[in-house]
Amino acid sequence: MKEIILIKLGELVLKGLNRRVFEDTLIKNISRRLKPLGKFDIRSRQSAVTVTPLEDDVDFDEAVERVSHIFGIATYTRAGVTEKDMEQMKAVTAEYLRRKLLAAKTFKVEAKRSDKKFPLNSPAICAEMGGYLLKRFPNLTVDVHHPDVTVYVEVRDFGVYIHSSPERGAGGIPVGTGGKAAVLISGGIDSPVAAWQIARRGLELTAVHFASPPYTSDRAEQKVVDLLSQVSSYAGRMKMFTVQFAHVQEEIRDKCPEELFTLLMRRFMMRVAQRIAVQEDCLALITGESLGQVASQTLQAICCTDACVSMPVFRPLIGSDKVDIIDTARKIDTFDISIEPYEDCCTVFTPKHPCTRPHVDTLENAEKLLDVESLVDECVRTVSVRTIYPR
Repeated sequence: MKEIILIKLGELVLKGLNRRVFEDTLIKNISRRLKPLGKFDIRSRQSAVTVTPLEDDVDFDEAVERVSHIFGIATYTRAGVTEKDMEQMKAVTAEYLRRKLLAAKTFKVEAKRSDKKFPLNSPAICAEMGGYLLKRFPNLTVDVHHPDVTVYVEVRDFGVYIHSSPERGAGGIPVGTGGKAAVLISGGIDSPVAAWQIARRGLELTAVHFASPPYTSDRAEQKVVDLLSQVSSYAGRMKMFTVQFAHVQEEIRDKCPEELFTLLMRRFMMRVAQRIAVQEDCLALITGESLGQVASQTLQAICCTDACVSMPVFRPLIGSDKVDIIDTARKIDTFDISIEPYEDCCTVFTPKHPCTRPHVDTLENAEKLLDVESLVDECVRTVSVRTIYPR
């Protein structure tokens, strides 16, 4: 029996005249993610996408898992395919859903007839299929309100699809339809979630990570690579720029007031990230800040941080509390990586009493003690670049 992945588009069907652009991008993203597994026929048909394996040795379970992580998909399910003949439809349904129907006590049938040339309408299909299944499976009774199993029969232009229990997809819109942005990524819990959240709205990501050897280890950088690889399973492959940041931190430590250290460090990070973002044709910066979570994330501190760059700064987590963020991190499988005990540069030289209500003038006066442009140039000149692929 032929088996496919049947994908429903959700939000994409509301895109009007631009809908085709979104669907084409989604199909390209699906094709890219499934290419290592073998050959597939991927087509958009009647507000749905079908993914049909063209080789017998395709790892279909892995294909379904990969599809579950692709943004732009509202629901997905494995589906059996049959001809538009009622007797064949009955036989295929009984065979394809046999295990689920044997394990259930109640069921119902839902039919959708997109092909109006099919002789039976949706209620008639439900009645025929329901009566047949009751005879084939004496363990079953009909429950139209709370069934153990719902049998879906979709009569479409190119065939009939039989399935049950569609799974919720990753949602959002396809990566690549919203432009490019540079995300400042650390080894903590928040920034990988922010990257995932903004990619879900169609943005292609470039990652900027700040490393501070010898104060941080190679293992700390590998932790960030692992985090980005997990995010990449949703957001697609991306570039990661690693910035050598220890010299900047040492200069701030030696020449500036201690209580301003974190804010001055953040301003340097924003300047460097903006320079990299411009080189990579990115239109915005992304951070994992949440309002009031730490001293550098008060409203005053955020305003002072943004004042040193001209590029828009998006903070997808700005209104989220830590419990919300941790819940999402667990959902996307970054939490366990984030809590590995390898510190990042943000924990280096942390002041005992950080300033929480700074003024831009105060920070700009402190920066006069530093050769800001030279330090930024050094950071950009010495970056290392790698490509991150999905886990």
